[in-house]
Amino acid sequence: MLEVAGIALATFFTTIGPLDIAAVFAALTSSATPAERRSYAVRGVLIASIILGLFALSGDFLLAGFGISMAALRTAGGVLLLLMAIDMVFARPSGAITTTSEENAEARLKQDISVFPLATPLIAGPGTMGAVILLMADAEGDFVRQAAVLLALLTMMLFTLFALLSAGQIHRILGVTGIHVVMRISGILLAALAVQFVFDGIAQSGLLAHL
Repeated sequence: MLEVAGIALATFFTTIGPLDIAAVFAALTSSATPAERRSYAVRGVLIASIILGLFALSGDFLLAGFGISMAALRTAGGVLLLLMAIDMVFARPSGAITTTSEENAEARLKQDISVFPLATPLIAGPGTMGAVILLMADAEGDFVRQAAVLLALLTMMLFTLFALLSAGQIHRILGVTGIHVVMRISGILLAALAVQFVFDGIAQSGLLAHL
């Protein structure tokens, strides 16, 4: 259970990127009052938690409905996470874990950013949605392991909320360079995890047996 929780925590930390989100949040709420920033942070994390919770609990039905095998999910999920990891290592913006320049421009025109772009796609982005489905499906049939994944998700949501509420202080302490260092280290770990998912998916598919 501890191993599953550790892997899930590492995966969610890298796909959500609380420190990156905090930096973006600080920029988008520079003209907001402290009370407004707290309100945006709480509502954004709550909405994102509901979205990711629904994906976690309905992942099996989605896979069955589209006829997707576990091997295919592991392989595809691994490839997606690997692409994200590469962007993180080179500190490049990725549409899977950050907003695009067009989305940032639209967000600046909104008075309430708690739903868009904070809840989605910043917190509950495509990468995190895919990761939560993959981790829950990987633990299918084992209630303890699935509970560990959900607990890891809840823990990361609380950490993300803390990061948002402390966005100004975090940005001042770490700076852009510090945030990029954390991103690069996380990207290396995510790349290794992604490759392992791909290896497991290929092995489970039975393709190697025919070679």
